[in-house]
Amino acid sequence: MPTNNTRVQEQGSTNVKDQSFTTTFSVDKTPKQVFDAINNVRGWWGGQFEGSAHKLGDEFTYRYGDLHYSKQRITELIPGKRVVWLVTEANLDFVEDKSEWKGTKITFDIADKGDKTEVRFTHVGLVPDYECYGACSSAWGSYVKTSLRSLITTGKGQPDIND
Repeated sequence: MPTNNTRVQEQGSTNVKDQSFTTTFSVDKTPKQVFDAINNVRGWWGGQFEGSAHKLGDEFTYRYGDLHYSKQRITELIPGKRVVWLVTEANLDFVEDKSEWKGTKITFDIADKGDKTEVRFTHVGLVPDYECYGACSSAWGSYVKTSLRSLITTGKGQPDIND
């Protein structure tokens, strides 16, 4: 079940609650294996994928029918530790503000935790105030905690899990 983690961040002299969608899981694989699986986007995220997600600066688009289009740029790529995608374009057909995702960041933090590797996924900027929060956080929960986890642990993801 996805978890929401609320963090309070200092921003100038006011506290701003950051309620970005976050979910975490652990696996019996190495940080390198986890990192490689995350970057095999086609292996775990369903829909139409075009482009590349293997090196810094790469860009790819994701399309799910007429409901979702987004373009991501790889802005951080630290082997075995961190992957960050910046959403540079978005068109979500099922919400009023079609560009809700634009400017948000999708992050994967990988940490060695003894005999396990922890994956912390955060969609920075996907907050409960967004109309798509319920549907998007539910979909991310399935893709990350089921499909990506399966790709990491068995070598086979479930990219069509939300079809």
